Amino acid sequence: MLTAPNFKYNSGLTCIQVDNEAYSNTNWTFKDNTAKYSNDCSKPSTTAPVVKATGDQLYCPQNTIKIVTDFTITHDPAETGTKGVYIQISSGYASGLDLLGLSNPAAHPNVRTSWDATAGKLSITSPTGNDVLYSDLVDAVKDVIFSNPSASASGTRTFSITIGNANYLPSTKHFYLFVPSIGISWTTAKAAAEESIYYGLRGYLATILSADEAKLIGEQASGTGWIGGSDAETEGVWKWVTGPEAGTIFWNGNANGSTPNFAFWNSGEPNQQGDEDYAHITQPGVGIKGSWNDLSNTGDTSGNYQPKGYVVEFGGMPGEATVEIATSTKITIPEAVPAANPSPVCDSGTFTFTATPTAGATIRWFDAAVGGNLLATGNTYTTAINTTTTYYVDAGCESNRKSVTATVYATPAKPLADQDTYTNCGPGSVTIKASSNVGTINWFTASSGGTSLYQGNSFATPKISANTTFYAEASNSGCINPDRTPVNIVIYNPPIVTDETLPLCELQTITLDAGISGMTYLWSNGATTQTITTAQGGTFTVDVTSPEPENCTSRKTIIVEQHQIPEITRIGVNGSRVEIFLKKEASYFEYSVDGTNFQDSNTFYDVPGGLQTAYVKEKSGCGGTTRNFVVLVFPAFFTPNNDTYNDFWEVTGMENYPQAEVTIFDRYGKLVAQLNASKMSWDGTYEKIPLPASDYWYALKIDDSKPIFRGHFSLKR
Repeated sequence: MLTAPNFKYNSGLTCIQVDNEAYSNTNWTFKDNTAKYSNDCSKPSTTAPVVKATGDQLYCPQNTIKIVTDFTITHDPAETGTKGVYIQISSGYASGLDLLGLSNPAAHPNVRTSWDATAGKLSITSPTGNDVLYSDLVDAVKDVIFSNPSASASGTRTFSITIGNANYLPSTKHFYLFVPSIGISWTTAKAAAEESIYYGLRGYLATILSADEAKLIGEQASGTGWIGGSDAETEGVWKWVTGPEAGTIFWNGNANGSTPNFAFWNSGEPNQQGDEDYAHITQPGVGIKGSWNDLSNTGDTSGNYQPKGYVVEFGGMPGEATVEIATSTKITIPEAVPAANPSPVCDSGTFTFTATPTAGATIRWFDAAVGGNLLATGNTYTTAINTTTTYYVDAGCESNRKSVTATVYATPAKPLADQDTYTNCGPGSVTIKASSNVGTINWFTASSGGTSLYQGNSFATPKISANTTFYAEASNSGCINPDRTPVNIVIYNPPIVTDETLPLCELQTITLDAGISGMTYLWSNGATTQTITTAQGGTFTVDVTSPEPENCTSRKTIIVEQHQIPEITRIGVNGSRVEIFLKKEASYFEYSVDGTNFQDSNTFYDVPGGLQTAYVKEKSGCGGTTRNFVVLVFPAFFTPNNDTYNDFWEVTGMENYPQAEVTIFDRYGKLVAQLNASKMSWDGTYEKIPLPASDYWYALKIDDSKPIFRGHFSLKR
């Protein structure tokens, strides 16, 4: 980190002190605005030295190069030496990689070197602390070398060479010093800076107008210090208020504001946290290195936002004499910037490559990344080739050659189909295949023209139901063989089969038939005949395959249902409603009470009275059974008027029960008649006397095993 004495003007003194290492609490001044100075106030004033250097050169990474091709110091004869020379990589510095040093230290016993990696600065001073002869310094500077071990190093490095310890930036021709002063306020720092002088140049709080300045001041000479920006005049309008740029606006707004030229605020800055009106270089380690934040005039009393000093800038003030105590050289790492690779061609062609050099270097074209043959020089290179070839281009440095490629694609041969013809049984998608010696396959529906349906060697077609031809075309990155290969698809109709459900009668066998002759067969039980016989129920399948060339297979399913012979367990009779009950109900049974009309339901209504027969049979003819039953019909009324219609009351069907008895009562419970096998009807009399029209009650007892039927009827006259 650089320091400087607190130079103050004092008209009573006749010289200025510029030796940064020898200052004390004495106030130093300049005697006038000329280049007269003395680095020792015990000696008379002399003319400031003039430092000149040449050496703008090209540099190839991973090598070393002297930073000057010539170097001189012109000085007052009365002044034979000075404290040292300071060489800084003032722009383009790659910290951790760039390095300055002496090529042969043993040849320079009268100097010592010290490398500051943070500042990128090499100091050449006396090993004893005394002045070094200008001649020794000149010899040493001529032997200073630059190196960078990275093969990917790029850009330009500027070397500032000065006999003063301040940082010198060639792009501004100004000098910069960081002055440490813990807790100093902005206003005090501003006053101290303006009282400082450096080789006749008046100081001021630094104004930073470019990225080069920001990097040199904030990174390579980093310190938490004040710079000359403020918005104290108008909140949010930041101006440079020191030096020759005083009054220049460089920022409008807070953290989301904008700059009309250059600013380098830290993230979230300026944030006006309190009365923060002064610009300050941020503490290292807080956000972006070397960036700025806003602080109050005093900042914090400790921590990251406590001022640690200020940055003084020298140069550019009106009326100042020219000072030539510093000079600069630069090296540029030459690079070739190739244009985009030429467009590919098919089979062969002529290619022209173009590249642009940096730093005025000469473009070179090679056939290898390292070494190789020099093919041409100049910004363009033209070649005719028939295969893809990579070339290499540089601007003089082999270590950073770049590759360029001329791409030649071969036109593929006519595609080869895996099969000329594919077959499919019935409608569906078919996967067809073709290959090429290079590239890929595009599929079309026409022998020329049209739009590609699919790209790839294997193509699963859409569902097709008729014979179709697709065409395979070979393409290699746009190089197309127009001779397409046809691939045919033939659709065969598979055998038409019909599934069946067949009954198998109890204790019988059944023959199952695939249904189509002239095919090959494979049954689920392993049989290969058209028909098979089984005595068991179940599900049987048969694959029916058509002959060559179709070879299409259809599967027929036959469900064999075992049907039993029906067995009647009882017949329920309720008046004229009859229900037939079986030992095992099944849907394949049908029922009848007249032997002619059958139905699926086992319930019948309005069955005539008398002796009847119940019929149950298996629908497909496996067999059936019968059972007789009696329907008793009790007339609801009778009219004994001798008109031959309803003259008697009798129970239809009673004749089928020889032991049956019917007792008839009037409404008062008096027994008026008895019926049995010998007397089957009642004429409406009691002891031959006609009874009156009224309701009468009956009770029918068939036998001791059956319930007694009770009811009533009307006698009408």
